[in-house]
Amino acid sequence: MPIPYRDADELNDYGIAGYLTIQPAKEGSGYLAALFLINARGEPLEFTYNRIETPHTFLWRQADIRRHAVKKITTSLLSLCPKIPRLLLCRAEEVGSELFCQDIQLSIPVCRIAPAIKAFPYSATEIQDRIEAEEPRNLFWYPGKPPEDSSELKLLHELLGRGLLTEPFERTLIGLREVYPEKGK
Repeated sequence: MPIPYRDADELNDYGIAGYLTIQPAKEGSGYLAALFLINARGEPLEFTYNRIETPHTFLWRQADIRRHAVKKITTSLLSLCPKIPRLLLCRAEEVGSELFCQDIQLSIPVCRIAPAIKAFPYSATEIQDRIEAEEPRNLFWYPGKPPEDSSELKLLHELLGRGLLTEPFERTLIGLREVYPEKGK
């Protein structure tokens, strides 16, 4: 009698998760951003990155400069990335609800992640959810939370079970530091 097993290739059916990170540039004005794609096992598939300079001018309000820059750098990453993730994850402290609720519309679900102990503004068009992980997290879904039996939620739960809900953001930051090292270091 054969020993029952589960082929790890079945995890490929879950698809790809994208992790979007947007950071202010350390020197000068502008932003650095990356879109890091992984499979359900956490293996890296693609790393797309870019930077944008922001103007120093009295004609712009600071919030408008940031919003314009974040939109522009995000659209550049989306247009450069050669693979389509099944879902896009981002940190709520880096990406405001307006980016995907008003400025850019995607054909895949977007999930902004925030620690449950911190309050973050969210849009009325986002669906708020909570997930119990090593640290409880609030999830803000746009355009809505995928159905429970969907590939998107299966992928999210697989990532969660492997400790990969937020860990890829750290790898993304390391990648950005490697691509754009700080001057003087």
